[in-house]
Amino acid sequence: MANVVVVGAQWGDEGKGKIVDWLSERADVIARFQGGHNAGHTLVINGTVFKLSLLPSGIVRPGKLAVIGNGVVLDPWALFAEIDKLTAQGVAISTDNLMIAENTPLILPLHQDLDQLREAAAGKAKIGTTGRGIGPAYEDKVGRRTIRVADLADDETLEARIDRLLAHHDPLRAGLGAAPIDRAELTARLKAIAPKLLPFS
Repeated sequence: MANVVVVGAQWGDEGKGKIVDWLSERADVIARFQGGHNAGHTLVINGTVFKLSLLPSGIVRPGKLAVIGNGVVLDPWALFAEIDKLTAQGVAISTDNLMIAENTPLILPLHQDLDQLREAAAGKAKIGTTGRGIGPAYEDKVGRRTIRVADLADDETLEARIDRLLAHHDPLRAGLGAAPIDRAELTARLKAIAPKLLPFS
Protein backbone atom coordinates (compact mmCIF):
# COMPACT_ATOMS: atom_id res chain seq x y z
CA MET A 1 0.00 0.00 0.00
CA ALA A 2 1.50 3.34 -1.06
CA ASN A 3 0.93 6.49 0.98
CA VAL A 4 1.55 10.09 -0.05
CA VAL A 5 1.67 12.99 2.42
CA VAL A 6 1.32 16.63 1.36
CA VAL A 7 2.81 19.01 3.94
CA GLY A 8 2.73 22.79 3.65
CA ALA A 9 5.94 24.41 4.87
CA GLN A 10 4.60 27.97 4.76
CA TRP A 11 1.69 29.72 6.48
CA GLY A 12 -0.71 28.78 3.71
CA ASP A 13 -1.54 29.84 0.16
CA GLU A 14 0.83 27.21 -1.22
CA GLY A 15 -1.76 25.34 -3.25
CA LYS A 16 -1.95 22.27 -1.00
CA GLY A 17 -5.62 21.69 -1.81
CA LYS A 18 -4.99 21.67 -5.55
CA ILE A 19 -2.13 19.19 -5.17
CA VAL A 20 -4.21 16.94 -2.92
CA ASP A 21 -7.11 17.09 -5.39
CA TRP A 22 -4.79 16.16 -8.26
CA LEU A 23 -3.37 13.24 -6.27
CA SER A 24 -6.83 12.14 -5.12
CA GLU A 25 -7.70 10.98 -8.61
CA ARG A 26 -5.35 8.04 -7.96
CA ALA A 27 -6.13 7.50 -4.26
CA ASP A 28 -8.77 5.54 -2.38
CA VAL A 29 -8.63 7.49 0.88
CA ILE A 30 -7.90 11.20 1.33
CA ALA A 31 -7.26 12.32 4.90
CA ARG A 32 -6.91 15.76 6.37
CA PHE A 33 -4.67 15.57 9.42
CA GLN A 34 -4.34 19.13 10.75
CA GLY A 35 -5.69 22.67 10.64
CA GLY A 36 -9.11 24.22 10.91
CA HIS A 37 -11.65 25.99 8.72
CA ASN A 38 -9.51 28.95 7.78
CA ALA A 39 -8.79 30.29 4.29
CA GLY A 40 -9.46 26.97 2.57
CA HIS A 41 -8.98 25.73 -0.97
CA THR A 42 -10.60 26.51 -4.31
CA LEU A 43 -10.85 23.63 -6.76
CA VAL A 44 -11.99 23.80 -10.39
CA ILE A 45 -13.08 20.43 -11.77
CA ASN A 46 -14.57 20.22 -15.26
CA GLY A 47 -15.40 23.92 -15.07
CA THR A 48 -17.16 23.70 -11.68
CA VAL A 49 -15.70 25.73 -8.80
CA PHE A 50 -15.69 24.15 -5.35
CA LYS A 51 -14.63 26.15 -2.28
CA LEU A 52 -13.53 24.04 0.67
CA SER A 53 -12.44 25.23 4.11
CA LEU A 54 -12.68 22.12 6.24
CA LEU A 55 -13.48 19.05 4.17
CA PRO A 56 -10.60 17.12 2.56
CA SER A 57 -10.15 18.02 -1.09
CA GLY A 58 -10.96 14.48 -2.22
CA ILE A 59 -14.58 14.80 -1.05
CA VAL A 60 -15.60 16.13 -4.47
CA ARG A 61 -14.35 12.98 -6.22
CA PRO A 62 -16.84 10.09 -6.49
CA GLY A 63 -15.85 6.75 -5.01
CA LYS A 64 -13.31 8.16 -2.55
CA LEU A 65 -13.28 8.08 1.25
CA ALA A 66 -12.51 11.44 2.88
CA VAL A 67 -11.25 11.39 6.46
CA ILE A 68 -10.97 14.19 9.00
CA GLY A 69 -8.30 13.15 11.49
CA ASN A 70 -7.81 14.06 15.12
CA GLY A 71 -5.10 16.61 14.29
CA VAL A 72 -7.85 18.83 12.87
CA VAL A 73 -9.83 21.17 15.11
CA LEU A 74 -13.41 20.85 13.90
CA ASP A 75 -16.17 23.45 14.01
CA PRO A 76 -19.24 21.20 13.61
CA TRP A 77 -21.53 24.05 12.58
CA ALA A 78 -19.08 25.19 9.89
CA LEU A 79 -18.76 21.56 8.76
CA PHE A 80 -22.47 21.15 8.12
CA ALA A 81 -22.71 24.55 6.44
CA GLU A 82 -19.95 23.42 4.07
CA ILE A 83 -21.65 20.06 3.49
CA ASP A 84 -24.91 21.86 2.66
CA LYS A 85 -23.10 24.13 0.21
CA LEU A 86 -21.43 21.24 -1.60
CA THR A 87 -24.61 19.18 -1.60
CA ALA A 88 -26.32 22.06 -3.39
CA GLN A 89 -23.56 21.77 -6.04
CA GLY A 90 -24.37 18.10 -6.55
CA VAL A 91 -21.67 16.54 -4.34
CA ALA A 92 -22.99 13.53 -2.42
CA ILE A 93 -21.69 13.53 1.16
CA SER A 94 -22.70 10.86 3.65
CA THR A 95 -21.22 8.39 6.10
CA ASP A 96 -20.29 6.33 3.04
CA ASN A 97 -17.64 8.82 1.90
CA LEU A 98 -16.83 10.96 4.96
CA MET A 99 -15.37 9.73 8.23
CA ILE A 100 -14.37 11.81 11.26
CA ALA A 101 -12.02 10.50 13.96
CA GLU A 102 -13.97 10.17 17.20
CA ASN A 103 -11.21 11.94 19.14
CA THR A 104 -11.25 15.03 16.92
CA PRO A 105 -11.40 18.17 19.10
CA LEU A 106 -14.22 20.64 18.53
CA ILE A 107 -14.06 24.37 17.91
CA LEU A 108 -16.83 25.94 19.99
CA PRO A 109 -18.37 29.42 19.97
CA LEU A 110 -16.31 30.22 23.08
CA HIS A 111 -13.13 29.66 21.05
CA GLN A 112 -14.28 32.16 18.45
CA ASP A 113 -15.14 34.62 21.22
CA LEU A 114 -11.70 34.29 22.80
CA ASP A 115 -9.96 34.64 19.44
CA GLN A 116 -11.82 37.88 18.71
CA LEU A 117 -11.56 39.27 22.25
CA ARG A 118 -7.80 38.81 22.23
CA GLU A 119 -7.42 40.46 18.85
CA ALA A 120 -9.51 43.43 19.98
CA ALA A 121 -7.51 43.76 23.21
CA ALA A 122 -4.18 43.61 21.34
CA GLY A 123 -4.93 46.74 19.32
CA LYS A 124 -2.03 47.51 16.98
CA ALA A 125 -0.24 44.37 18.18
CA LYS A 126 -2.97 42.04 16.88
CA ILE A 127 -1.72 39.16 14.74
CA GLY A 128 -4.55 39.11 12.20
CA THR A 129 -6.25 35.80 12.95
CA THR A 130 -9.36 34.75 11.07
CA GLY A 131 -11.28 35.01 14.36
CA ARG A 132 -12.67 31.50 13.84
CA GLY A 133 -11.30 30.08 17.09
CA ILE A 134 -8.70 27.77 15.58
CA GLY A 135 -5.78 28.84 17.80
CA PRO A 136 -7.76 28.77 21.08
CA ALA A 137 -9.16 25.33 20.17
CA TYR A 138 -5.62 24.02 19.71
CA GLU A 139 -4.69 25.52 23.09
CA ASP A 140 -7.50 23.52 24.71
CA LYS A 141 -6.40 20.38 22.89
CA VAL A 142 -2.86 20.72 24.22
CA GLY A 143 -4.23 21.70 27.65
CA ARG A 144 -6.29 18.47 27.75
CA ARG A 145 -9.55 20.28 28.36
CA THR A 146 -11.04 19.99 24.87
CA ILE A 147 -14.42 18.51 23.97
CA ARG A 148 -14.04 15.79 21.35
CA VAL A 149 -16.54 14.26 18.96
CA ALA A 150 -16.94 11.09 21.06
CA ASP A 151 -17.79 13.14 24.17
CA LEU A 152 -21.09 14.07 22.54
CA ALA A 153 -22.23 10.45 22.81
CA ASP A 154 -22.36 10.43 26.62
CA ASP A 155 -24.16 13.12 28.63
CA GLU A 156 -22.20 12.52 31.83
CA THR A 157 -18.86 12.78 30.04
CA LEU A 158 -20.00 15.85 28.16
CA GLU A 159 -21.08 17.63 31.35
CA ALA A 160 -17.70 16.90 32.98
CA ARG A 161 -15.83 18.16 29.91
CA ILE A 162 -17.88 21.37 29.87
CA ASP A 163 -17.14 21.94 33.58
CA ARG A 164 -13.40 21.62 32.94
CA LEU A 165 -13.53 23.87 29.89
CA LEU A 166 -15.48 26.66 31.58
CA ALA A 167 -13.22 26.58 34.64
CA HIS A 168 -10.50 27.72 32.25
CA HIS A 169 -12.42 30.01 29.90
CA ASP A 170 -14.59 31.99 32.32
CA PRO A 171 -11.57 33.55 34.13
CA LEU A 172 -9.98 34.37 30.76
CA ARG A 173 -13.17 36.08 29.65
CA ALA A 174 -13.40 38.01 32.91
CA GLY A 175 -9.88 39.30 32.37
CA LEU A 176 -10.91 40.52 28.92
CA GLY A 177 -14.10 42.16 30.22
CA ALA A 178 -16.51 39.58 28.80
CA ALA A 179 -19.42 37.83 30.50
CA PRO A 180 -19.14 34.18 31.57
CA ILE A 181 -20.15 31.45 29.12
CA ASP A 182 -23.85 30.61 29.08
CA ARG A 183 -23.43 26.98 30.09
CA ALA A 184 -27.01 25.97 29.33
CA GLU A 185 -26.85 27.43 25.83
CA LEU A 186 -23.52 25.76 25.06
CA THR A 187 -24.79 22.41 26.32
CA ALA A 188 -27.98 22.72 24.30
CA ARG A 189 -26.08 23.55 21.11
CA LEU A 190 -23.76 20.57 21.55
CA LYS A 191 -26.61 18.18 22.25
CA ALA A 192 -28.47 19.48 19.19
CA ILE A 193 -25.50 18.94 16.84
CA ALA A 194 -24.54 15.55 18.31
CA PRO A 195 -27.05 13.40 16.33
CA LYS A 196 -25.79 14.91 13.07
CA LEU A 197 -22.09 14.62 13.86
CA LEU A 198 -21.77 11.28 15.66
CA PRO A 199 -22.75 9.02 12.70
CA PHE A 200 -19.62 10.19 10.88
CA SER A 201 -17.31 8.98 13.68
